[in-house]
Amino acid sequence: MSAWFNQHLTALRDALRRLTATPLNSTLSLFVIGIALTLPAAGWQLIDNVQRAASSASGVQQISLFMALNAERKDIAEIESRLKLAVAGRWRFISREEALKRLQGTAGMADLISSLPKNPLPDAFVIDPVDTSPEAMAQMAKTMGAWPKVAHVQLDAAWVKRFDALLRIARLAVSLLAAVFAAALVVVTFNTIRLQILAHAAEIEVARLIGATDAWIRRPFAYFGAIQGLLGGVLAILLVVIGSRLLTSPVAELAELYGASFTLEGPSVSLAAALLAAGASLGWLGALLSVNLSLKHPD
Repeated sequence: MSAWFNQHLTALRDALRRLTATPLNSTLSLFVIGIALTLPAAGWQLIDNVQRAASSASGVQQISLFMALNAERKDIAEIESRLKLAVAGRWRFISREEALKRLQGTAGMADLISSLPKNPLPDAFVIDPVDTSPEAMAQMAKTMGAWPKVAHVQLDAAWVKRFDALLRIARLAVSLLAAVFAAALVVVTFNTIRLQILAHAAEIEVARLIGATDAWIRRPFAYFGAIQGLLGGVLAILLVVIGSRLLTSPVAELAELYGASFTLEGPSVSLAAALLAAGASLGWLGALLSVNLSLKHPD
């Protein structure tokens, strides 16, 4: 175990030495890798923020349940009990008095409301389900519509389906973009390692003559590619964070113009971990492909 650990520690030190031996080339390669990881990461982050903004917007991805006008307090209590059992998510009750007060606060509606002989608005529940897929929301609305003293269940099913379709298309586009840039990252690492192998060709030949195995020769280059990819992932995270910070204020101002409150979020811990893992894995893969090809065809 100690010998195995020492071999890998030696290979890691050798990789770090080679990485710092050519700072300019290493820096340029890191920027290429970082940008290749930044673009799909920014796309995923944008999709997450758009989905969060849609979920927080009023009336979007919500179900409105309107009670019958003759519903009593016990009927409302029964619906509350059913919601606690049937709904995974948040919901809130809006009394008919509260609804009337809100309507009176709307510009141009105060005089109209005051002329009405009685409150025409029903009690209502607004539900924010966890599962916002079109099928789940449609099934939930159908179930609620059969409950006693429920006069109407409102769900903009067409809008939910369109929004879900747009999100699926966006995720597919970002996935394709990520695949393209992943291939580019492997190619960049492949060529970088190839240059490293050519620069150390004499050293590798001597090592083979004195009995070095292919695994021993391959190990430092694999670490080199993994470290380079990992550092590229760190750079990608920094670029996404900087971009998010720069856009936070303009996005908040735009949301305020539409009467909403929204804060752009930076990369999550899971996204950052995925970037680091992807960078290291793709760098390691590119390095192994390059070394294996060079060992099989040294010329």
